[in-house]
Order: sequence, then C-alpha cells, then structure tokens
Amino acid sequence: MATKSTDRTLDVREIDGPPFDDIMAALDDLEAGQRLRLIAPFEPKPLYEVLDDRGFTHESEKREGGVWHVRIDRA
Repeated sequence: MATKSTDRTLDVREIDGPPFDDIMAALDDLEAGQRLRLIAPFEPKPLYEVLDDRGFTHESEKREGGVWHVRIDRA
C-alpha cells in the first residue's frame, strides 16, 4: 500500500485573534508523512522556537505582498 504525502494548509489571516492555539491543534492533527503549510501576514518568529522544542522543522519564505509561507515538517 502506497502512502501519499499531503500538505495541510492553515491560513492564519482568516483567524480572528491570536492563531497560536489553532496552529498547535493543526500540528497535533498531522498524520505521518503530512506537513503543514502555514500562511501568515507576518513572519511568525516566536513560533520557530516552539516548533524546535516540539520536534518540528520549518522553512519560511516571504512571498509577494508580504505574505509568509512556512512549511512545517516533523523532524
């Protein structure tokens, strides 16, 4: 049986209020082989240390319009 890697996307621009709990819930829901693509209106620097502490790696990219895309994988 082949396993398919799929990205889950969380656009925090659509969240009213601090997105931290939503991000943590999305990470907890990831299945093996899945990664989370986070879309944010700013670089979520405070999140990076939390990701490192919880065993995740990340790659950040600033895109057109100042929108940040952060790809988060289990380490």
